[in-house]
Amino acid sequence: MATLLGSESPCTGGKRRNCSSNIVTKFTASKITGQGFSRGTQLPGGLLQERDKRAKWHGIPTLLQKLYESSHPNSDLSHAHSFLKVLSSQLSMEAMSFVTEDRKTAQESTFPNTYTFDLFGGVDLLVEILMRPTLTMQKKKPKLNDDLVKDCLSVLYNCCICTEGVTKSLAARDDFVLFLFTLMTNKKTFLQTATLIEDILGVKKEMIQLEGIPNLSGLVQSFDQQQLANFCRILSVTISEPDVGNDDKHTLLAKNAQQKRNASPSRAEVNQVTLLNIPGFIERLCKLATRKVSEATGANFLQELEDWYTWLDNALVLDALMQMATEEAEQSSTESSDESSLATSPLRHRLPQSMKIVHEIMYKVEVLYVLCVLLMGRQRNQVHKMLAEFRLIPGLNNLFDKLIWRKYTASNHVVHGQNENCDCSPEISFKIQFLRLLQSFSDHHENKYLLLNSQELNELSAISMKANIPEVEALVNTDRSLVCDGKKGLLTRLLTVMKREPPDSSFRFWQARAVESFLRGATSYADQMFLLKRGLLEHILFCIIDSGCTSRDVLQSYFDLLGELMKFNIDAFKRFNKYVNTPEKFQTFLTQINSSLVDSNMLVRCIVLSLDRFESQTEDVKVVEVLSECCLLSYMARVENRLSFLFRLINIINVQTLTQENVSCLNTSLVILMLARRKAKLPFYLNALREKEYAEKYPGCLLNNFHNLLRFWQRHYLNKDKDSTCLENSSCIPFSYWKETVSVLLGSDRTSLCAIASYIDEPFMDLDRDLLED
Repeated sequence: MATLLGSESPCTGGKRRNCSSNIVTKFTASKITGQGFSRGTQLPGGLLQERDKRAKWHGIPTLLQKLYESSHPNSDLSHAHSFLKVLSSQLSMEAMSFVTEDRKTAQESTFPNTYTFDLFGGVDLLVEILMRPTLTMQKKKPKLNDDLVKDCLSVLYNCCICTEGVTKSLAARDDFVLFLFTLMTNKKTFLQTATLIEDILGVKKEMIQLEGIPNLSGLVQSFDQQQLANFCRILSVTISEPDVGNDDKHTLLAKNAQQKRNASPSRAEVNQVTLLNIPGFIERLCKLATRKVSEATGANFLQELEDWYTWLDNALVLDALMQMATEEAEQSSTESSDESSLATSPLRHRLPQSMKIVHEIMYKVEVLYVLCVLLMGRQRNQVHKMLAEFRLIPGLNNLFDKLIWRKYTASNHVVHGQNENCDCSPEISFKIQFLRLLQSFSDHHENKYLLLNSQELNELSAISMKANIPEVEALVNTDRSLVCDGKKGLLTRLLTVMKREPPDSSFRFWQARAVESFLRGATSYADQMFLLKRGLLEHILFCIIDSGCTSRDVLQSYFDLLGELMKFNIDAFKRFNKYVNTPEKFQTFLTQINSSLVDSNMLVRCIVLSLDRFESQTEDVKVVEVLSECCLLSYMARVENRLSFLFRLINIINVQTLTQENVSCLNTSLVILMLARRKAKLPFYLNALREKEYAEKYPGCLLNNFHNLLRFWQRHYLNKDKDSTCLENSSCIPFSYWKETVSVLLGSDRTSLCAIASYIDEPFMDLDRDLLED
């Protein structure tokens, strides 16, 4: 022992005070080097007991010694289980204090219980016990007691949340991670297994490959609906591209470089395909997403729901409480129904109903998230076909009033990104996830008309007929048996609640995004008129001008929606002028636009494009009337205003800062110049940019920057079919003309009046040829 703990006896001499510290040091070193002793079983029990009180180990090393001795192969594990239960009770109290953020007790000790447990080999021992049946050579694999497995998993989870490094060490063991999935076949241990897997996958460096899970298809098909919903929490980690968490990585320059390096499908994309190949998987998710929940009655239900969600932020806690509530409800049915006994436990009789609804809502959040990710993946068309076939949209429409969007709404919350952890209530999460799904479902896809009912589809046909324009092909091809039922379709229901939302509610952001996605793509006059007739334009203008809304996210979403709603639609501009009927209102509107061009540039593009089209339709009396009266069109018709927008759009971006969010500024500036080129006015605009540079005393600054931006544009868009299609559909300008205009602007002939290089004086020429090189 002297060789382990020092040159002097552990019980005498100068090193007496440091014995426990030396033991800890040796254990820590052995974990790093792999040499020396690695668990408490290798130390004399007397020594451990002697040092226990001083080191505040709370008997954990001694208990681990007994657990090890009673858990060897072929032994009766009942004794081992009794020792594990004692350990579990100690660790669970500490874990609860961590979860509730009352960490004082846990930190009073130099080594918290879970740290000591892991230090003396407890985590490795439990992994060994759990995996022992897989290591036997016997044909008939020994089966561990369910309660023993549950306690092993619970202790491991407690160690993960309380002791830094345990989760990562478990995540590094691929054999153990894959083994955990096999435990999910047992309903009694499913909950503990799922929670531990979710925690491990959250820190795993490399995303797990679902195809590596033994008999994944059989495993998923064996799940009941509750298990499948919980499994979606795990799946969300395996099918979502990891959030890089670094702004530089979000730039288009960095993304393009990464795509070149990783030409093959990512692990997340491979996992999505694996899931889609599981028979019946999507159908079951659709059933889960759309199944009805028995509603609680009474005024106190919504308050109960709010009280519960404040601390039901963990799947383990929620499901454990749900199980407890169910068991209590079953027990109460066998007890006396005497009023006095019921009064002593009111929670038992009012909790289960509220819990069931929160439970169902949280399940639906996970299911909708998985469906949303799959809708945005490479297999989008396959997923769309299945979601339509299994009537997801009509099912959600039937749930809208009773579950998804009740009259009650929380007031203040923030806008959450797609991969951002959300700490808001289940009901808020459910609404946001529902709106994200609608946005993904409608975006540039002909199935968007499934959001309407038959009467609303007929209304679209009637609008087209009255305007003497052909019906959109996607509308004609819509399968009427798959559309929404009832008096209102899902889109109309969404418009109704959208108008009732408080001005700064972030629901407005997601609602506007969902409605905008319905309009995106090739502009449809009938779709626009359908929404205009329901007062959408007036609602948007109220939000921008009169509501006092200050949220940049909400305003950006409304600018984008307004742009899609008004584009090329003379009736929309007439309605705009009727609402914005004073100079003060118009100035407020312009102030909102000018306060952030990154947010409003899509609307600016819409106005410029619409003005150009209307100016070619002067034989139409209605168009001429609106052109002469509409303050917005008159404002954009003045060339100095278009130039002002052009200057600022080019000035607020550069190649290094281009992202998916602000690249639209580059495309809007290109639209202004393409329309100028059509009218042979491109040299005038380029010369105006040059004069602006000299006026600002920065010659070459704007034009050099614009030249580099256009070179990036060529690299970015000429290799992206989808993006180019979007540009063509949204502008009604052939993509060939986009490419041609960019080539003309980038021409090297300094005698060309349409080449940027011609407007940069030689001393200020700084066309960085290496900027975009690999």
